[in-house]
Amino acid sequence: MRSRFLLALFLLFSTSCLYCKKKESLPTILQEENNGNPDQTPDDSLNTPNGTLFKDMIGVNGFDWEYTQNNSTELDNNKIELIKTFSSFRQYLDWEKIEPEEGSFNLGHYDKIYNKNFELKITTLLCLQIIPSWMRRSYPEYNESDPFSSLRDYTPVRYGADKSSPASYIQMAKVAFQFAARYGSNTNIDKSLIKAPSYEQGSYKIGLNTLKYLECSNEPDKNWRGPNAQQTPEQYAAQLSAFYDGHMGTLGANVGAKTADPNIKVVMAGLADPDPEFVRKMINWCKINRVKNGKYTLCFDVINYHQYSNENMKKGKAPELTNVGSVAADFVKMSKEDANGAEVWVTECGFDVNPSSPQRAIAIGNKSTRDTQADWSLRTSLLYARKGIKRTFFFMLNDVNINDATQYSSSGLVESGKRRPAADFLLQAKNLMGEYTYQKTISTDPIVDLYTSGNSKIYVLTIPDQKDRKANYTIILDIGIQEVTIYNPLAGAESMISKKVAVNDKLVINVTETPTFVKVN
Repeated sequence: MRSRFLLALFLLFSTSCLYCKKKESLPTILQEENNGNPDQTPDDSLNTPNGTLFKDMIGVNGFDWEYTQNNSTELDNNKIELIKTFSSFRQYLDWEKIEPEEGSFNLGHYDKIYNKNFELKITTLLCLQIIPSWMRRSYPEYNESDPFSSLRDYTPVRYGADKSSPASYIQMAKVAFQFAARYGSNTNIDKSLIKAPSYEQGSYKIGLNTLKYLECSNEPDKNWRGPNAQQTPEQYAAQLSAFYDGHMGTLGANVGAKTADPNIKVVMAGLADPDPEFVRKMINWCKINRVKNGKYTLCFDVINYHQYSNENMKKGKAPELTNVGSVAADFVKMSKEDANGAEVWVTECGFDVNPSSPQRAIAIGNKSTRDTQADWSLRTSLLYARKGIKRTFFFMLNDVNINDATQYSSSGLVESGKRRPAADFLLQAKNLMGEYTYQKTISTDPIVDLYTSGNSKIYVLTIPDQKDRKANYTIILDIGIQEVTIYNPLAGAESMISKKVAVNDKLVINVTETPTFVKVN
């Protein structure tokens, strides 16, 4: 099983943001530092409730076999316990696994996983990626003996196809239809359009209502794989238009996710280069190419990008000391201005624990690399909630190889079947205030965020630094408050350490680089 696990991870390693050349190609702006100062977003953007539910900041990336027993589709309860740490799961799925030969679909392997996530209220995001071998064979450079070839990352079209035409992406858009038909909410579908597995002939499954989101490819702007793998914003918009609704229904009755289930949400592929201008160009393409009755429609429901917090790819860096906050604010602003306020998600972020990785969390004071990974992961969730990002997914559940210094190889949140401190901290925060929503930021240094749920308030206090800095802060409480509960994250536990403290309308508290939570009822 372990060898199968590492093999499959290697497949991802060669195609997603794991690839070691990726960050060498990013623009300088992504590696800018903040001169050691916390991100200073204008006060007006920090004092407006944005409706972000904190539990939606606790997502993770992974694979289907991280749910199952060896070489089977049976769920593994021990693995499920680890996945219950998170509120969302982004599943990397190679296209060929569900369509091994063109037109021959086999989706049933995922019924139990999606149903279990639905039962546990874990949101599943299916990320469909990697062109299948039957499509790769159309390319003259295809080599059957090289399964890890870069052809896997090619744009999902046949050789010679026009990457600017939605019709060129019809094969992948048909997969979207089949997924949405089976796992979406629509039970009124022409069953003659369903391509069920052979063992289900005569008993087709549709409208299982366990999947709410489909993501169309992964990192279409990957310039490190060459021109056959990279798409312009306009080319990717053409692909997305086919995937979304069969390019407004023009490609056939069995093409596009929305064609099967109008309620399913299509998530654009996470961008490797987090630049809002890429999305703006996609929107401009829609204004020209998706016009009906004098009005245009977008071909996505969710905007999506990736960003990792680091210091010029030399080592990881505390999220507040980099530009990840300002990039998030730029995406949210763009969405409000140009995309009808579509949700913005960050589906890859995180930190390594290998001491030689250029994406490593650093040891600080008496804290180990794993301890800092915990601090920075929790602070990343808090930062994105503060900025109005609607979902955050960490990369990823398990390590590729903890002994490998390549970036993202040791960024797992579980290890040897147990949670790392980072997963402990995220679980504890989710348990404490998962149902709370962000309201405002009262202070930027130390950072003091206010979350509410009904009449209950939680203040979250953090020193936005990476040098073991501490400071006192006075919280001014509502008149009449006589007691609060202070919570501190604890590695190796499911719940934080807590203590009740008597107060008299205010609380003086010592703030550290590990977030502290103060609950007021």
